[in-house]
Amino acid sequence: MLTAALSFPDIGTELFSVQIGSFDFALRWYALAYIVGILIGWRLCVVSVGRAGIWPPAGPPLDRRQIEDLVTWIILGVILGGRLGFALFYQPEYYLANPLEILKIWQGGMSFHGGFAGVAIAVLIFCLRLRAPLLSTADMLALATPPGLFLGRLANFTNNELWGRPADVPWAVIFPGEAAQACGGVVGLCARHPSQLYEALLEGLLLGTVLLVLAWRRGWLKMPGALTGVFLTGYGLSRSFVELFRQPDMQFVTPGNPVGHALHFGNWGLTMGQILSAPMILVGLALIFYAFRRARGAVDPRPDTAV
Repeated sequence: MLTAALSFPDIGTELFSVQIGSFDFALRWYALAYIVGILIGWRLCVVSVGRAGIWPPAGPPLDRRQIEDLVTWIILGVILGGRLGFALFYQPEYYLANPLEILKIWQGGMSFHGGFAGVAIAVLIFCLRLRAPLLSTADMLALATPPGLFLGRLANFTNNELWGRPADVPWAVIFPGEAAQACGGVVGLCARHPSQLYEALLEGLLLGTVLLVLAWRRGWLKMPGALTGVFLTGYGLSRSFVELFRQPDMQFVTPGNPVGHALHFGNWGLTMGQILSAPMILVGLALIFYAFRRARGAVDPRPDTAV
């Protein structure tokens, strides 16, 4: 029985809309989250490469001009990888039957894991072309990514999407709409876990703070690959944890699998988010081990000067 819940702050999906002839231009919160997240990430990269004392003896992996060029590659990687990942991981049968629908990104449907893969490929190609150090470049980008994750999850919340499972905790939110209120067996209004906010706090705020401290205070950028490993492990663990509270993907829900496990054995299983996060955790731990093993016996990796 619902005893306390929070009302959904319905501020709409658009910041503003302008009608130009028959064309309706709208700036949506989700697009704004991408734009601001990229700008903050770019600024973090620029500030970081300006702190020579926190990098290996060879110095920062890129200069400011190269970072600006890399941003274009990253944007393409996010959009192409995110959309293709959503089609491949979550609705492959539909998009194989309707391949042109993949191009309609304005209708929604993006995958973080797909976007991450797209960015990884874009960064790899970029570094190979410039002969830039791949691991240090990845460390720099790991430091810059959490703000975008934080803002993106807030946009998921304002868009009334990716909400959590029914809950009776005091901070549960009553999301509007028929789909959000279809809780089955719940009498009256149905409140749900604000799982978007859980992810914003874990993947964005907490992980971002840890990475900044390790990079600017503990000298982990001097160990190429270590910060990337922390990001991969931290994101994978955070996402896997929040999946316990997040509404399952409906294409995986069946009468015998109400939790929506993509891989299940009886009452136990893993969601698609957990499956895709598992390799991130393993690769992340391997990178941390590799970075520390290379740094073993070296001088104290903390920055040469106070930051």
